[in-house]
Amino acid sequence: MDMPVNQFKQALQAGREQIGLWLGLGETFSAEICAGAGFDWLLIDAEHGPNDLRSILAQLQALAPYPTQPVVRPPQGDHVLIKQLLETGVQTLLIPMVESAAQARGLVEAMRYPPAGIRGVGSALARASRWGRIADYAHRANEQMCLLVQVETRPGYEQLDSILAVDGVDGVFFGSADLAASYGYLGQSTHPEIVAAIEDGLRRTRAAGKAGGVLCSDRQLNGRYLAAGASFVAVGVDALLLSAATTALCQTYKPQAAPAGLPGSY
Repeated sequence: MDMPVNQFKQALQAGREQIGLWLGLGETFSAEICAGAGFDWLLIDAEHGPNDLRSILAQLQALAPYPTQPVVRPPQGDHVLIKQLLETGVQTLLIPMVESAAQARGLVEAMRYPPAGIRGVGSALARASRWGRIADYAHRANEQMCLLVQVETRPGYEQLDSILAVDGVDGVFFGSADLAASYGYLGQSTHPEIVAAIEDGLRRTRAAGKAGGVLCSDRQLNGRYLAAGASFVAVGVDALLLSAATTALCQTYKPQAAPAGLPGSY
């Protein structure tokens, strides 16, 4: 059996823009619906979405028949969790809250077998090697791993150049919401200062030979980010698309209706 090739990583290395969508619902059915839309990549979110190892695995299986490429965001850059995710067959990880070169180097090592890293060797038991049917998996897996790190705090942004210098970091994703909060603009992810910082960060990322990414649903702003050098851009979130569409449909028939919340919800 052949080693699965990381088409997402290849596209980034070739400089091809990759347009994606965020999956935060934690459901295989909705994930498969989104997989048929034609996006280059879909991100399964376990940081803010209700996902665990089994629900991530189920969504990977739902996406597998489609040409879209899966990316997984774990809740944190824990090397044990990274090992488990790689065993499910994940090849591209987006790690939140990366603030230093040392942290980035540790993540690179967590995604690679020795002597290049610290990933535990047990893939014969796992989906990643198709349960041992990919005979040379352990010798070829490292080259298919794609590490994207999130720079989304002031300390992280101030260390951007050193993070970019880490060999094995394939791309940097700029988290606008957390970055804005870190700079004192909570809830203002499109504040001019934050937009300018992200544009500058994308230019620096591209100059370093790495891929830059963002999540943004504003088409004009996405045009600016792409012009600044963004390589992978998520243009929406499944849960927010559903929320907006159902609200709009309801208000078509009930113009005076306000979106309903549960008692005590926030």
